[in-house]
Amino acid sequence: MKNYKLQVAQRGVITLPQAIRRAYGIEPGQELTLIDLDGAFVLTARPSQVDALADKIAAELTGRGETLESMLAALREARAGYE
Repeated sequence: MKNYKLQVAQRGVITLPQAIRRAYGIEPGQELTLIDLDGAFVLTARPSQVDALADKIAAELTGRGETLESMLAALREARAGYE
């Protein structure tokens, strides 16, 4: 594991060290994903799959006729069983 110092320039711009760009094939204009883990940042060249997964789940539930209201009602019923 290596540590690199990065400096935030005007408008929030940072420059990735050349060694990192070369090692991971990061090209100008390429989108990166920044994940904020409560102040610890993870920067990855891989696209986030969270949005795509959420869309897939939503489409499947919609295909079954589920709505937000029906899911909330089911959640309330389940909670009532534990009270």
